[in-house]
Amino acid sequence: MSFIELFMIAVGLSMDAFAVSVCKGLSVEKLHTKYAVLTGCYFGGFQAFMPFLGYLLGIQFQAAITHFEHWIAFVLLGCIGLNMLREAREEEKSCSASFEVHSMLPLAIATSIDALAVGITFAFLNIHIVPAVLFIGMTTFAFSVCGVKAGNVFGNRFGSKAEIIGGLILIVIGTKILIEHLITEGGLLHG
Repeated sequence: MSFIELFMIAVGLSMDAFAVSVCKGLSVEKLHTKYAVLTGCYFGGFQAFMPFLGYLLGIQFQAAITHFEHWIAFVLLGCIGLNMLREAREEEKSCSASFEVHSMLPLAIATSIDALAVGITFAFLNIHIVPAVLFIGMTTFAFSVCGVKAGNVFGNRFGSKAEIIGGLILIVIGTKILIEHLITEGGLLHG
């Protein structure tokens, strides 16, 4: 997987966290830097942890399904992307103004479930997991911090648009993985 593909996956996965971060920014009248950093740590940390966990699960089954990994990547990324598109069309939900653990932990888990499936895909694609999850975590941290600030300053203009972009990115990457494998498997790239 190229750096650009990893970057696109990281951005795609960050869009849920960005949308929720915008909502968190909307929920507070006066934004303190600690709120933005705390949000970035929660969302970035879970976006790094979940694909690592998915990778550990996926590596257990890698040998058994090595001939189907491209289809698995296509289906998982496609389903995640379609789910993000569906969620973007739903009515906006309000966020709690609380930045306490009881409020942030469920949000961090909910926004990172998709990353678990991506981690399973990474196992099938033999991705170097530690640099990949660190990059995903740092990207999500940055998007989350910016999302809290944007939500507080600009309002709720970005939330659903970010989820749509993230969903489309994941669908495109899943399709690209499938097409590249099918072309390579069909001998079209061997010459």
